[in-house]
Amino acid sequence: MPIELRDVTYTYMKGTPFERTALQNVSLTIADGSLTAIAGHTGSGKSTLVQHLNGLLHPTKGEVLVDGVNLAGKKEEAGLARRKVGMVFQYPEQQLFEETVAADIAFGPKNLELSEDEVNRRVRSAMEFVQLDYETYKDVSPFRLSGGQMRRVAIAGVLALKPDYLVLDEPTAGLDPQAREELLRRIVDLHRKKKLTIIVVSHNMEDIARMAERVVFMHDGHVLVDAPPSKAFLADEKMREAGLTAPPTVALLSILRDKGLQVDADAFTADEAVKRILKAIQKKGGAKC
Repeated sequence: MPIELRDVTYTYMKGTPFERTALQNVSLTIADGSLTAIAGHTGSGKSTLVQHLNGLLHPTKGEVLVDGVNLAGKKEEAGLARRKVGMVFQYPEQQLFEETVAADIAFGPKNLELSEDEVNRRVRSAMEFVQLDYETYKDVSPFRLSGGQMRRVAIAGVLALKPDYLVLDEPTAGLDPQAREELLRRIVDLHRKKKLTIIVVSHNMEDIARMAERVVFMHDGHVLVDAPPSKAFLADEKMREAGLTAPPTVALLSILRDKGLQVDADAFTADEAVKRILKAIQKKGGAKC
């Protein structure tokens, strides 16, 4: 079943001089098994939105349901529903605190009162999936790792809880290019191999274009665009309104199209863009390359 936001409005510090409405009448469904990206400039409401997905925030108006259960409910089923959604915050490595990598990843499962054998199985499985060798890293302090490795430890800690839904807030922020590429591959693999529903918050349009099956653009507390990447990144006026720019390949192909080259602009990698350009040139009767 999906995650559903039904007519959600959220106001910070309601009834005070500092009152600010961050979400306004947002209705959105996160399909089961999907990889959805949420983008928007600072203050657009995207971070407030994702904090509703596991009950960290509750709507001022409206409701959020996970597998049909209202997260604002006080019954045990609401607590169980909230636990189905794993949240990895921006710079999650700043939340690491245990003496060893294995202990940090095991912290969540231990709180679920699982058996020691089950905790160990989950730690090993999560470390294997984020490509951290158990024997090599289990006794290492997480603070001796690189930034990318620390990020993977933090993600492994959430995966060890076996959530049905995974929310990643700016997962590649602050990483060097190699670590960024590696983490993006891990996220896509996680979605494809484990069929996990993933929601990614990012300002990087190139990352979003390469990963997401669906893109949601937020602006001023509203959902401005909700579409597949092939349509979302070609909605020029909406992107400008949201303060976003298209991925470089889309921008280049759009310019060439405006100059008269009959080329489709919905290519999100350099290789695919080159193929589109060569194909368009050949159709136009230009020299073959």
